[in-house]
Amino acid sequence: MYGRDPWGGPLEINAADSITDDDRSRNLQELDRSALPRPLDATQRSWLLGPPVRKKKKYVDLGCILVSRKIFLWTLGTLLVTTFLAGSINMIVRHVPHHKHEKPQQDNYTLALNKTLLFFNAQKSGKLPKKNNVSWRGNSCMKDVDEGEYPPRDVVGGYYDAGDTIKFSFPMSYAMTMLSWSVIEYSANYEAAGELDHVKELIKWGTDYFLKTFNSSADKVGRMVSQVGYGDNRGGGVMQNDHYCWMRPEDVDYTRLAHSCYSGCSDLAAEMAAALASASIVFKDNRDYSKKLVHGAKTLYNFANAVKKSYSIPRKESSEFYKSSLFWDELLWGGAWLYYATGNITYLDQVTNHDTARHAGAFWDGPYYGVPSWDNKLPGAQLLLTRLRLFLSPGYPYEDILRTFHNQTGVVMCSYLPYYKKFKRTKGGLIMLNHGDPQPLQYAANAAFLAALFSDYLDAADTPGWYCGPKFYSTDVLRDFARSQIDYILGKNPRKMSYVVGFGQRYPKHVHHRGASIPKSVKRESCKGGWKWRDTKKNNPNTIVGAMVAGPDKHDGFHDLRTNYNYTEPTLAGNAGLVAALVALSGERTFGAIDKNTMFSAVPPLTPATPPPPAPWTP
Repeated sequence: MYGRDPWGGPLEINAADSITDDDRSRNLQELDRSALPRPLDATQRSWLLGPPVRKKKKYVDLGCILVSRKIFLWTLGTLLVTTFLAGSINMIVRHVPHHKHEKPQQDNYTLALNKTLLFFNAQKSGKLPKKNNVSWRGNSCMKDVDEGEYPPRDVVGGYYDAGDTIKFSFPMSYAMTMLSWSVIEYSANYEAAGELDHVKELIKWGTDYFLKTFNSSADKVGRMVSQVGYGDNRGGGVMQNDHYCWMRPEDVDYTRLAHSCYSGCSDLAAEMAAALASASIVFKDNRDYSKKLVHGAKTLYNFANAVKKSYSIPRKESSEFYKSSLFWDELLWGGAWLYYATGNITYLDQVTNHDTARHAGAFWDGPYYGVPSWDNKLPGAQLLLTRLRLFLSPGYPYEDILRTFHNQTGVVMCSYLPYYKKFKRTKGGLIMLNHGDPQPLQYAANAAFLAALFSDYLDAADTPGWYCGPKFYSTDVLRDFARSQIDYILGKNPRKMSYVVGFGQRYPKHVHHRGASIPKSVKRESCKGGWKWRDTKKNNPNTIVGAMVAGPDKHDGFHDLRTNYNYTEPTLAGNAGLVAALVALSGERTFGAIDKNTMFSAVPPLTPATPPPPAPWTP
């Protein structure tokens, strides 16, 4: 249907205009619903909105790389905070008071050990090494020769015995053996004290000299030098001598005699064999030198056994100064060391022979039984062989005599204790092993070493002590004894005096020693011209550091007089015992303080021999 359009065009009339009201209402409702918003899918959104806009990241340009600004700021902040905290902590540490942790101080025994070894530097004869560390000593006695050989043999070197310039082979050999024994047992203690290389150099100085005193390259010898220098202290007469003259060793320019022993040198040769054999164990890492020492020791020991007699006979110098009471103890001592150095069972057979032990006095009990010294090697030899029983236990056929040595060592140790009255003591506590005779300190020092060593042997063998009759004593008792004697020597005595020169605040200043008593700067003094330095009341111009003097009398009295050698003279043998005791007591005591294995490095495994069959039964 069409109608008129007011604008001039036809007018179309829709049929919808004729719908009913109900239909119109329904259509309106549908239109209303279609006008409500509906969710659009991704395609529709892209048509209507376009692509989503991403948030643009911010970067920091560091020149070679771009770093996220956020990461950069976090890193920079962390560094600033860390620097601030470190600086604050450092300021607090620097300004808040705190204690410094210093190295623990060395004990008295170690400090004394450092000094006592210097005494041996002061006693050296011959051309001295550059670093001898004794400013007032120099080369001396460079013309010492043995004219008993042709051409004359050079015997330069070795050690002066005491306050004079004589070289005695017998006590010098004992001193080197004691030093070697202490190194073998306590090398760790020496190393902790910083003295291992030093003490080995001192031993080699002695053994190098010993190799000059006989034909050490030969397989058989017929003589050996027993002494260099002349010691007749009556003076005057035909020749100048080293006891009558008071001269620095560096000023000695006269001819010095070399005394020789041609046969019957059992004690001297066996003692020097012990020195060379024990040193061969010390220098076992130097194979060539150790081999040379062993060869010399074997040669000397054969010489000692060839004619069994003492080297010190009446009307000879040796009988005046270092007289040997027996020679069997040296044969026992030297044979034991040769067994340890070589492992040769022949030497063990000899030292475990009952006749040898009996002749050496192993079954005696006299007043000097158990007194260790340059003259009496029996206490040391018995302890040395007790070591074999404790650690290797060779069994038959050696057990019987080794058990005897072990038991006798226990008896000796009992005699050192204050509960037993064999040896008296001074009021200050010094044991009188020489029964009140002069120069007691050397014997006390030797005994202290043996007691400390036996204590360590027992500990290493898991044995808590030993019996003195029915009573049992712990190993601590032995160490207490050793400490008491060494403490006395170092100043814990009624006079509050250290008998080791240079140790402590108070020590002898008038030591009976030629080199220490004459200033280095003075011109050469004549034989008698030096007497004014001997007799002066002034202190020695040179301090002989580490020298243990002879010691007090039986009443703890001491006179610091240069002219009285019984109080103020130091000796090589006495100081060796002191060094050994000091190293045994030095440092912290730990389980297994001794070196159990080095002594046996040349000893093959011991398999006990089969006992002989029982005697046939007879009805």
